[in-house]
Formats: sequence, C-alpha cells, structure tokens
Amino acid sequence: MKLRIASALIAGLLVSAAPAAMAQTTPGGTIAAGIAVANPPAVVAASNAFKTAQTQRPVTYKAQIDQANTRKAQIEAQLKPLVAKLEADSKAANPNRAALQQQYEQIQQIQQAGEQEMQQILAPLNLSQQYVLEQIGDKLDDATQAAMTKKKITIVYDSQGIIKADQVYNLNQDILNELNTLLPSAQLVPPAGWLPRAQREQQQAAAAASAGAAAPAAAPATNTKKPSGR
Repeated sequence: MKLRIASALIAGLLVSAAPAAMAQTTPGGTIAAGIAVANPPAVVAASNAFKTAQTQRPVTYKAQIDQANTRKAQIEAQLKPLVAKLEADSKAANPNRAALQQQYEQIQQIQQAGEQEMQQILAPLNLSQQYVLEQIGDKLDDATQAAMTKKKITIVYDSQGIIKADQVYNLNQDILNELNTLLPSAQLVPPAGWLPRAQREQQQAAAAASAGAAAPAAAPATNTKKPSGR
C-alpha cells in the first residue's frame, strides 16, 4: 500500500491587459517588448519558503510519519496471508467462485479501510502543506507584479500554455527572487482550527445562506385595537 500525501497546487497568474508593445530586434532575433512567460507552480516549488518547509515537515511530524509506517506494516502483514490464500484457491481445479469473491471483497475492504486510516494519520502533514502553500500563494501575485515592474513587463502568460518561447521571455527567476524577499520562510504548523481557503469560503457561504433562510421578513405592524366609544 502506497502512502499518499495530498498536495495542494498553486496555479494561475494575474494577467494584465496592455496595448501591444513595439517589437525589438536583437542579436538573438526579434522579440516583443513588455511580454513574458512564467510557471507559477515551478516558482512556488523553487521558493525558499517551500523548500525549507519540505525539509522541516518530516522532523516536526515525525510521530505521525512513524505511526503511519507502523500501521502500514501491520496492514500489509494482515493482507499477505489473505492474498496468498486467494491466489492459491483461484488455481484450484474447480475453484469456488462465490468463496473467491468473498475473499476478494474482504481484501478490498481491508485495503480501503487502511487507506482511510492512513489519510487520517497523515492529515496534519497534508494540512501543513496546504498552510505553507497558501502563505506562498498570498505573496505570489505581489512578487509577480514587482518582477513585472522592474522588467517593464505589461503582460505575463502561463508558460504551460505556450508551445515554445525563447528564454528571454522567462520571468520565473525574477518572480522567484521577489518571492524569496517577500517571504523568506513560512510558518509550518497551522494554528488550531485553521482550514484551507476553499473550505473557509464554503463554510462562510453556507453560514450566510443559513442565516438568510432563518431570518423571515419582518411582518408589518397592524393596529387591532378598536376605538372606544360612549
């Protein structure tokens, strides 16, 4: 069973609309001024904050990693004889198909339960990685804008959507330099109760919808008192 740690990916860049720039002729060919390409996920992965967090996480969360490895070995030991019996029974001259199906389903259930257990044990690591990525993502746009300003760039394209481009257009290193300045390191352990932005926004939307449904429109006041007479 392979342990998997979900990782959150940061993608997308602010692309500013700008008038078409005049072309320039250089010894390397003709290039268009004011245009650049960048790969945001690659910049994030190369940042000092991300790389430092990657080296710190196995130390900080060693207890969870050790627990996951121990439990993984236990589950594999539990599955080994079951798998061996299934293979042996399936090679019989007249195998019992119903019994084989039962054995297979039992193995599947143990595997699925083990994967869920691994995810729960390693959940703090996954949350830590998302926390670090969100901190970096919050600075990525500012770093991109700073690099654009210094290089006099008016529009940045995602390099993953470009078939081919000369290195003169590559803005990755410039963005990386700015990002490392803005965020030399990131906090590794999220505060208690922290949730990734997407989940926070979902909770806020759900709370707003619930509050709106629970607050009926105020009924207009009516005067039911009859005037008194003699």
